[in-house]
Amino acid sequence: MRMDLKYLNITGYKNLYNNLTESELIEFAIKNGEGKLANNGALVLNTGKYTGRSPKDRFIVKQKSVANDINWGDVNLPISEEIFDDLYKRVTQYLNDKDLFVFNGHVGAIREYSLPIKVVCEYASQALFSNNLFRKSSDTDMDCSENEFNIISAPGFKANGKDDGINSEAFVIINFDKRIILIGGTSYSGEIKKSVFSVMNFLLPKKHVMPMHCSANVDQSQNTTIFFGLSGTGKTTLSTDSTKKLIGDDEHGWSDKGVFNFEGGCYAKTIRLDKNKEKEIYNAIKFGTVLENVVLNSNREPDYNDSRYTENTRAAYPLEYIENLKENGVGNNPKTIIFLTADAFGVIPPISRLTKEAAMYHFMSGYTSKVAGTERGIKEPKATFSSCFGEPFMILNPYIYAKLLGENIDKYKTRVYLINTGWLYGGFKNGNRINLKYTRAMVNCAISGEIEKYKFVEHPIFKVMIPEKCPGVPSDILDPINTWDDKEKYMDKARVLANKFEENFKKFKGVPNSIAKAGPSIESLQYEEAMNF
Repeated sequence: MRMDLKYLNITGYKNLYNNLTESELIEFAIKNGEGKLANNGALVLNTGKYTGRSPKDRFIVKQKSVANDINWGDVNLPISEEIFDDLYKRVTQYLNDKDLFVFNGHVGAIREYSLPIKVVCEYASQALFSNNLFRKSSDTDMDCSENEFNIISAPGFKANGKDDGINSEAFVIINFDKRIILIGGTSYSGEIKKSVFSVMNFLLPKKHVMPMHCSANVDQSQNTTIFFGLSGTGKTTLSTDSTKKLIGDDEHGWSDKGVFNFEGGCYAKTIRLDKNKEKEIYNAIKFGTVLENVVLNSNREPDYNDSRYTENTRAAYPLEYIENLKENGVGNNPKTIIFLTADAFGVIPPISRLTKEAAMYHFMSGYTSKVAGTERGIKEPKATFSSCFGEPFMILNPYIYAKLLGENIDKYKTRVYLINTGWLYGGFKNGNRINLKYTRAMVNCAISGEIEKYKFVEHPIFKVMIPEKCPGVPSDILDPINTWDDKEKYMDKARVLANKFEENFKKFKGVPNSIAKAGPSIESLQYEEAMNF
């Protein structure tokens, strides 16, 4: 393992601290004014201007080796080698005479598919974040320096935006040839985590491994379940279950050897965290945990309801802080996959089964709703589509990932369900969000296979299969039209959402017709038929 940074042309630093303990890193962070301790022992940071990812500031160096593989566009922005080289030189000069903190580890619980990484940080708190989120390696465990990806984070270095060939003072640049991720201008640690995830999403399909933005757990019978879902759909809450062991919270691979966690920690949202409903997450916030942009009251007690800095408050803690943990980070090939959506329109069924083709369609669509209060300017529910439930991190064509999903569904006879954790009874403005107790019952019924005992009926617009019964859930809510007083308004809203699905899917080229036709459609729907389905 290389302990100095000469190979990165970083030589003028003041002191180099390799793989410090959490206590040492916390001491440095407090001494340097990076944060302060909450009364529960967590290190609390304020990330300033950047309280979340900055998608328009992430670039990939356009090189011959990757140019034909990457799905270039609004998400994957190209940048020249010359611009990268100039910024890299200036960042390394900026780091002169500074203390640097290094984390050495790897990503991926199955060694055959793991990636060795080195994270070089200007801030001790970001080294602690990396120590919590990635998997630790001994000196002999991962002696793979030539395959190592290097992440260099210099939040204090501010670029000059357009004058430097980029968009702002902040930047996240991935260079595959040099195996370097260069981060500057932002203190938001999620950029470290997600840029590494993006690299894995590029590398693993070449090994016929499906990378996934999902959580995963196992039940007492060692049945693995995968949970896909965008922010706010309940992915972390539903996978962190006291009756099941957590494989991982956010990023996984699916190989012929099973499902394996990329990470060694969790990066959970904490806004409005409820210690009774989400006790596993609440109890994991203690000494060693990093809290980002959480407000402390006068007694240094975290106020998880206060969103004055951002709705995107976060806790980064190691997996061992979770009581029910699958310690090796590996599970069997999944028996069940659950897609989560928080539908604010109130028209998606609470639970439905998907065919393989429909699963591929909904995977490529990645639908949920943004609602009023979560983003400036949103007054009505807004349909949001994020390919593969993680579009900002999926570097290849979405169909490549969907094809891997379909192949695995066939190979392992995996059942796929779509679960709506959003609203019924008229939608966001008029109705109520589905009770978490009912959602947990649906998840458990799907995992156990008990739901397959009952008859399923196809929804005439969304084409998903709705069960006539699900134990623990009122039968009258399973068909969402039953929760609306005005059935015609339900159909109007369902048609609006179906149109949004169809418009979004038009951006995918070269997708087999069997998949394109498996999603929502109103082409042949007769209004009278729909009213009586």
